Amino acid sequence: MASSTLTTKGQVTIPKEVRDSLGLRTGDRLFFHLEGDGSVRVTPESIDLLELGGALRPRVRGITLEAMKTAIRKGASGR
Repeated sequence: MASSTLTTKGQVTIPKEVRDSLGLRTGDRLFFHLEGDGSVRVTPESIDLLELGGALRPRVRGITLEAMKTAIRKGASGR
């Protein structure tokens, strides 16, 4: 069994044996599962990059060829 002390800021240090067992590194995120019996189960929060597919949609701003030509002419004339 490993133990840790809660600080006044609500922080705890995860004992090295637990970090090693979970494969945790600095910056890793943890997920806290509150169980019905009052216990807490802690697991590494992992995101599979493949699950993020389609999460972001590129902003497509259409522009016509004529609008591009006009912008180029304005730029070239210095206006």
